[in-house]
Amino acid sequence: MNTNLLWKVALILAVLVIFTVAIIPTKNNPEPIRRGLDLKGGTHLVMRVNVGDAVRLETDQAMEQLKTQATKNTLPPPTTRRLNDATFVATPPSGVSPSVYDRIVADFKNEFEVNNTPDGAIQFKIKAASVSSIERDTISRAVETIRNRVDALGVTEPIIAPESGNRIVIDLPSIDDPARVKDIIKTTAQLQFRLVEGSPASDAQAALATVPPNMKNDVDIMPGTRENDLGQAIGTDYYAVRKVVPVTGTDLKNARVQKGRLGEPVIGFSMTADGARKFGDLTGANVGRQLAIVLDNKIQSAPRINSRIDDQGVIEGRFTQQQAADLALVLRSGSLPASLTTMEERTVGPSLGRDSIHQGVLASLIGFIALISAVLFYYKGAGINAVLALLLNLIIILGMMAFFKATLTLPGIAGIILTLGMAIDSNVLVFERIREELREGKTVRASIEQGFSRAFGTIIDTHMTTIISALFLFQFGTGPIKGFAVTLLIGLLASVFTAFFVSRVIFDIHYKAADRPTEISI
Repeated sequence: MNTNLLWKVALILAVLVIFTVAIIPTKNNPEPIRRGLDLKGGTHLVMRVNVGDAVRLETDQAMEQLKTQATKNTLPPPTTRRLNDATFVATPPSGVSPSVYDRIVADFKNEFEVNNTPDGAIQFKIKAASVSSIERDTISRAVETIRNRVDALGVTEPIIAPESGNRIVIDLPSIDDPARVKDIIKTTAQLQFRLVEGSPASDAQAALATVPPNMKNDVDIMPGTRENDLGQAIGTDYYAVRKVVPVTGTDLKNARVQKGRLGEPVIGFSMTADGARKFGDLTGANVGRQLAIVLDNKIQSAPRINSRIDDQGVIEGRFTQQQAADLALVLRSGSLPASLTTMEERTVGPSLGRDSIHQGVLASLIGFIALISAVLFYYKGAGINAVLALLLNLIIILGMMAFFKATLTLPGIAGIILTLGMAIDSNVLVFERIREELREGKTVRASIEQGFSRAFGTIIDTHMTTIISALFLFQFGTGPIKGFAVTLLIGLLASVFTAFFVSRVIFDIHYKAADRPTEISI
């Protein structure tokens, strides 16, 4: 065997060994090829992030910042009012010119379009570029928060990825309690600390009636649980709370389950350094007033501020131990920057997954056996060449999936079957070219040379168009579509290697030029 042929054989054996080892289960890696939800069982969610919530929160915080800056600069704080998610107006007190705020307003001009209104107010509107930046950041933070929550629950190998249209795709394989996991993911956990205006009342209109007339446009009415002296729920109270949110859950450093006054579970929290400063300023300036602790637009409690509080507090509510633990988990992982809306939900049970594997493998075996039988019958000895190349093609596909941690799905199995068919098709083109050369009276070696050479361009053209299609499917598809694209893409690349390199080496070994072969089984 010449040196040129020897290194080719060594390369093929190395590829065979490397990819075979990759797909053999071991103690440390019992599942070398990850299975998708349709094969393993689990939950598939597509959720839309309501980015308008984040834009509105940015506006509310800018309103509060404007008043804080005015106070620090010994200016009379203006009255602020949000017009929509991205716009608010600041009205100076009577007799005060808007121009006195020019110096502090300048700090907002990077993010806001600022204009004076005919009635003497100042309008702030978030710039379009800033809105886009907030939306991108909101999606990124939502993905990170969901991943933190899922990881804290111990879900193995989840897939959490952003998608076009403010959507997030979430695949959770082999979860024991899908309902609980979905609730934890979808819980916004938007923790807010808001000052209470007026007094709580038994209905929303009565609560609004306790608010001074000049504050009615600056408050939201929210429900909360009414409790007796023993901490037992006896009804619902409504509170008027300021729209401005000076401190939020993003200022939390930690949250943990504690015991309350009667031994009930409560959530103790501590603040970050910046959060402690803001919380201290808020409580220190409002001693004697009620501070509502709002979670997802419901007031959990509204304690009276007796003194300045800097860095820690307690969230009370009628929580079970499990609910308190779950809430502490989502608060630790961070509140979602915006609420989520479920667009698609699909759950696959483990038994259905096992049935899918069985049927997929059975279909693959039947197709594989039929393919081998047809090739051996029609191409005789050359058919054995094609079968060997086909087996190596299959090993490369599975080995590549194991190396790159790709996920095998039911459509992925279909992609493997399609790839095997295309791999045989490549061999068929080469074999038919060899037959044509033989019919023209050329020698066996010349026919083999010309068969591979002339079929190469055609096969590359057909493979490239399919590879481009697979790349688009991978880029824009989700879940099972990506699984199909991955196996198809790997298989196409492998088939080029096996159809030309491996098959050619097998021919070169069997029909050596030095032997001057006169016949070929094809």
